[in-house]
Amino acid sequence: MNAIVAVCSDWGIGNRGALLVHGKADMRRFVELTMGGTVIMGRRTLESFPGGPLKGRRNVVITHDPSTLPDGVEGVASPAAALEAVATDDPDRVWLIGGESAYRALLPQCARAYVTKFDVEKPADAFFPNLDGDPAWSVEHEEDGGVTASGVAFSFVTYARRMDGPPVS
Repeated sequence: MNAIVAVCSDWGIGNRGALLVHGKADMRRFVELTMGGTVIMGRRTLESFPGGPLKGRRNVVITHDPSTLPDGVEGVASPAAALEAVATDDPDRVWLIGGESAYRALLPQCARAYVTKFDVEKPADAFFPNLDGDPAWSVEHEEDGGVTASGVAFSFVTYARRMDGPPVS
């Protein structure tokens, strides 16, 4: 499984259920990487999508009340149940997409994290773990992403989980 996330300089990922920075190149990359695969998310992440469940992907949602989910969404009661639900999927095609609690619970199970880093700080109430400060992760690849329409510079950074490193806390 892989994680995919867009972060600000302080690793902020959201505020009141909304992304902090919007960038077409980031969204294009998200679609290209996740299309045809399985996405795992928390209920609030699903609710943040204006068009409902992500089309062209298997949507697995961690929630205490699966009966409230829209048709076509698989509800599971826990992060462990999410792992069980995707156990037979190709792990390279399974994507952890948020939010904060889902990332914290399942990031230790990820082989890679595809991070769009926006060079800005914005008020945030949700954060992704700082992989730069975690010895269990190392930068595998980095490339300049350009600048958003609103003038925010960004880069695409791929982190790989070190097999010799300590587990993520």
